[in-house]
Amino acid sequence: MRIAFVGKGGSGKTTLSALFSRHLARSGAPVLAVDGDINQHLAEALGHDGDPASLGAPPLGAHVADIKDLLRGTNPRIASREAMIKTTPPGRGSRLLRLLGDDELHARHVRRVGDVPLMVTGEFDESDLGVACYHSKLGGVELYLNHLVDGPGEYVVVDMTAGADAFASGLFTRFDVTFLVAEPTRKGVSVYRQYRDHAREFGIRIAVVGNKVTGEDDLLFLKEHVGDDLLTHLVQSPWVRAAEQGRAEGESESLEPENRHALSVLRDTVDTHPRDWAALHAHAVEFHLRNARSWANAATGLDLTAQVDPEFTPGPAPLA
Repeated sequence: MRIAFVGKGGSGKTTLSALFSRHLARSGAPVLAVDGDINQHLAEALGHDGDPASLGAPPLGAHVADIKDLLRGTNPRIASREAMIKTTPPGRGSRLLRLLGDDELHARHVRRVGDVPLMVTGEFDESDLGVACYHSKLGGVELYLNHLVDGPGEYVVVDMTAGADAFASGLFTRFDVTFLVAEPTRKGVSVYRQYRDHAREFGIRIAVVGNKVTGEDDLLFLKEHVGDDLLTHLVQSPWVRAAEQGRAEGESESLEPENRHALSVLRDTVDTHPRDWAALHAHAVEFHLRNARSWANAATGLDLTAQVDPEFTPGPAPLA
């Protein structure tokens, strides 16, 4: 299952991404965490002490061309890496990946932080200023998810960019469940309204996770503004604050019972949500056609709509 954490900057979505990833990993489930935020802090939230670059994991954003070469495989509809854009969907001959499989992409880009395997997109640096947007770096994540065949009981947890900026690419349609982290403030729920309206257009499932709740008034505020989309909430956490200050130990024993329960609710929600391979692929095709017609055909001098393989069957069948 593919899970996105979104929300306003400072809402705690990176912290929740890390807590949920560790919650899954401690259960023994195969899990991959992906830092897809312009502020690369997921490694630190998972317990890495130091700059993300010191992980030794090459960022996806710096190797998108190599990722294209790997994933296009022998697909005759994709003549070269230059002809492949981040929305190009898989077809017959494309290289499909298993989660944390024995392949070049996972071997090169995944490093463990504690008990959680992690991939990073890379930071937005000075060489990008005035030249590229951060979503160009996210192309590696979108290509990866388009070509990933993950099975039951496997999890990819992506910490997304903050705010409604997450809708600047088709990546937001690549997930089975999207958890929107909202603080009990007017600013906290304003991002929820933006995301809700965009997501409804594409049938994207959103569940709101209240965060930093300090009492009944906070919870009532969230219920008033979010309604039935409010799935669960986490209380203000001394353990999380201690972890952020580098002095917390023993998460499974020390994280507040209410917050451990909230993490279990998130997992139950994910596990009871069936994978719809046809819908995932249909969204991928739709956004590829949009990009091809709006800019990519002109940029490449090719008809990239022809990259859509009408005979391709999404899901596990091509792997078999």
